[in-house]
This record gives sequence, structure tokens and C-alpha cells, in this order.
Amino acid sequence: MFGQSKAFSGFSVDDLDEARRFYGETLGLQVEESGQGDMRMLTIKLGSGAQVFVYPKDTHTPASFTILNFPVDDIEAAVGDLERRGVTLERYAEFDHDEKGIVRVGDGGPAAIAWFTDPAGNVLSVLQET
Repeated sequence: MFGQSKAFSGFSVDDLDEARRFYGETLGLQVEESGQGDMRMLTIKLGSGAQVFVYPKDTHTPASFTILNFPVDDIEAAVGDLERRGVTLERYAEFDHDEKGIVRVGDGGPAAIAWFTDPAGNVLSVLQET
């Protein structure tokens, strides 16, 4: 039943206009807005054909886990591009980051990963697979 469904994910933000600017202008993703007033929402269209629903929530609490992962061919170039766009990388105490904020993983996981947050505090990543 669900195997043929065009499922999608969603998450909340505290400021929909700021989210639209970040995902559309800063990250360069295709973002569409729909609805009116309290029923406004965003749809982020990803290159894979997937869509992500973003909605405002007055009592938003940032996700404490990674909500979106962006696989890239060259993580160092992706991190450099993020920094040029004003994005700050997160550094977590439990991981050994290099000077650019990249964690080299391996052992069945991605070869490298770097985390950052959207303006609402939700965690995202760029990762380079092996």
C-alpha cells in the first residue's frame, strides 16, 4: 500500500519568511509558498524529486537530530560554499572535526559529514558518501 505512495517529510519553523529566504536564497533550493494567513506553508523541492513540507509553529522547538541530509560529491567544496553564503557549521563535542568543521567517519557510514542549522535551529548536513 505505501510502497507506491509519494510520501514526503515535514518539519516546523518559527519564522516562515526567514525559512523561505534560507532554503531558497542561501541554499539555492526551489521553494514554493502556498496558503494564506495562518495556513501559509512552504514546499521545498529537492533534486531527487522529493518534496519537504515546512510549516510555521508558534511553539516551534528545533529538531535535536538531522532533519535533512544533502549528499555531495566534494564535501570540502560544499562546506566552502556554505561558508561563503554565511552559513556557520556546527561542531559537536562528541565528534572530532577538522579545521573546516568536517567529521571524517567511514566504517559503513558516510566518508565525511558536516552539520549546520537553519534559522529556526533545525539541524541539516552535507555528507560525502564513500
